[in-house]
Amino acid sequence: MQKFVSIQSKVIPLKMNDVDTDQIIPAQFLTSVSKEGYGANLFSRLRKEDPEFPMNKPEYKGAEILVAGYNFGCGSSREHAVWAITDAGIKVVIAESFADIFFNNSAKNGLLLIQLPKEAVEKLQKCDGSVTVDLESQTVNSSNGDSFKFDYDPFRKYCLLGGLDDIDYILSYESEIDSFRSANTRDWMKIGTEPRKKAATMA
Repeated sequence: MQKFVSIQSKVIPLKMNDVDTDQIIPAQFLTSVSKEGYGANLFSRLRKEDPEFPMNKPEYKGAEILVAGYNFGCGSSREHAVWAITDAGIKVVIAESFADIFFNNSAKNGLLLIQLPKEAVEKLQKCDGSVTVDLESQTVNSSNGDSFKFDYDPFRKYCLLGGLDDIDYILSYESEIDSFRSANTRDWMKIGTEPRKKAATMA
């Protein structure tokens, strides 16, 4: 997982509430066991239905920040929704609120979710310049002069800043785990110890 420190980008204004995971990545595209390739079908149905959908517009090409309404990521628990967003190059989603399962899936896959009040969200959606997101200081600043602080879980912040998923975090304590295991392993717990060999011989 890549380390996240700060990014500066235009925002994609998605002025919608209750965006569910099937809208993010429709079920017919869930055909791969890999995380790659889902970005091409991000919001596929919405993009086909509405030529004016933000992600159809060239001015938002390459933008890394998506700003939506409330209850973003509701619906099913599919992790593919997060994979589609990150595979499309989006690194931050800002919204009034998020579905719990989607929030947890995002944190484990390097996607930063920022919850801000409605007024802040609306200001960012109207920003015609760039927005800077800094995780270290937990701030969002726009070229329009707006500045917002956001809360974020300290553990998840540590993992994102270090580029650690859950497995990486555990492995970062490998030496401590090995030391603990060595100090607390008894002879009867060791495979192939002498007592076991003798018992096998006697049998």
